[in-house]
Amino acid sequence: MDKKYVLTETTREWLGVTLYQIKAVRSFGGVEEGELGGWIASEENLEHSGNAWVSGNAWVSGNARVSGDARVYGNARVYGDAWVSGNAWVYGNARVYGDARVYGDARVYGNAWVYGNAWVYGDARVYGNAWVYGDAWVSGNARVYGNARVYGNARVYGDAWVSGNAWVESSKHIFWASSVGSEDGTLTAYTLKSGEIGVTRGCFLGTLSEFEAAVNKRHGESRYAEEYLVLIQYVKLRFREVTVTVSEGGDEDA
Repeated sequence: MDKKYVLTETTREWLGVTLYQIKAVRSFGGVEEGELGGWIASEENLEHSGNAWVSGNAWVSGNARVSGDARVYGNARVYGDAWVSGNAWVYGNARVYGDARVYGDARVYGNAWVYGNAWVYGDARVYGNAWVYGDAWVSGNARVYGNARVYGNARVYGDAWVSGNAWVESSKHIFWASSVGSEDGTLTAYTLKSGEIGVTRGCFLGTLSEFEAAVNKRHGESRYAEEYLVLIQYVKLRFREVTVTVSEGGDEDA
C-alpha cells in the first residue's frame, strides 16, 4: 500500500523518546498533500491505510496505534499500548494510554483521561476532567464528564450521563432509567466521592435530595411527580448499602 505520510527531520523529545513530525505525501480524508501533521515515534503508531491522522501538537508513541478514520489532534497524547480506531476522535488535552481502546464514533476530549484496560466506544463521549480507567467500559450514547471517575468493572452505556464528582466502580454504583418525565428523558443516579447519590436528568445536576426537592417544586402532584418519586424511592433502596472506594489512579508517565 502506498504511504500517505513520511517522518520529517523535525523532532522533539518526550521522556527520552524521539518524536517525529509527520508530513502527508498524498491527499486523503481532508488532509492535503504536503500538509504537516502531529508527532509520532514511528510508523507503527499511525497506519497508512484509511484516513487516520495525527495533527496539531498531538503525539502518539510507544506501541500505541491510530487506525481506520480516527483523528488525534490538539494537545492530545496517545501512548503505551493504546489503540484509537474507527471514527474515534481524541483531542484537546486528552490522554489515552495503557491498554485503553477508543473506537467506533467515540470522542475523548477536554482534559479527559482514558487508561488501563478501559474501553470507550460506540457514540460515547468522555470529556471535561473525567477519567475512565481500570476495566471500565463506556459505550452507547453514554456521557462521562465533569470530574467523574468511572473505574473498576463499571459499565456505563445506553443514554446514561455521569457527571459532577461521580465515583462509579461497578454496576452497584450506577442506575439509569430512560423515557421518564415530561420530556421522556433519561435519569441517571450514581455514587459521589462524598458517598452521597448524584443525579443527572436533562439540565439538572445535583444530589438525590436536591432532585427530589426540584421534582416537588416543578411537578407538584402531577403524574410526572409520581413517576419521579417512585424512581427516587427505588434509587434510595438500591444504593442503601453501597459504599464508595476512593481510587485516584492516573499516571501521566505510565
